[in-house]
Amino acid sequence: MRIDIVSALPELLESPLNHSIIKRAKEKGVVEICVHNLREWSKDKHRKVDDYPFGGEAGMVLMVQPVFDCLAELTAQRTYDEIIYTSPDAPVFNQKTANELSLKENILILCGHYKGVDQRIREHLVTREISVGDFVLTGGELPACIMADAIVRLLPGAISDESSALSDSFQDNLLAPPLYTRPAEFNGWGVPEVLLSGNHAKIREWQEQQAYERTKALRPDLLEEENHF
Repeated sequence: MRIDIVSALPELLESPLNHSIIKRAKEKGVVEICVHNLREWSKDKHRKVDDYPFGGEAGMVLMVQPVFDCLAELTAQRTYDEIIYTSPDAPVFNQKTANELSLKENILILCGHYKGVDQRIREHLVTREISVGDFVLTGGELPACIMADAIVRLLPGAISDESSALSDSFQDNLLAPPLYTRPAEFNGWGVPEVLLSGNHAKIREWQEQQAYERTKALRPDLLEEENHF
């Protein structure tokens, strides 16, 4: 899989995309992630990529020209399954979306910044818009990293135990059950006996019940989407 990310401030992407699971996935050839500096397509002598919006609203907007030229060059090199724009007024990213995008071959993520991007880019070039929540960030770089992380860990070979990703929260519209590790006793706090029993059927039954109870208490909206019990 290949993920291209276009940003006016690509340095904001450096650390999240070069450590931990993503770093190892890149080294193993599971994913290729290419970050592009939008300023390289600017025709301004100072490499400016933003300007004031028409209509007098405060803030700055990414200009149509550098974004258009950048996407034109990248799409001439390969076909993208999705050209995604990160925006707070878009549908919210979730595990279902991550699963869907992990099956694609090439995706491009355009990071909004400042007040966003010229609407003509959204209307004519973007195929999908995604938000990471009902709040506003300085730019789309952090959302791009969040999406890349969620997608990459689902790719075959990205993590050593592939079944681990399938048991994460939200994969079946349930939160994950509580987790414990060694020691079994610490500071007077014990681990549930069932987890130490070696009875895998009983353990699975306990985990399923705990997942349901946690979801019911913390995220009942997930249970409304699908009737599990």
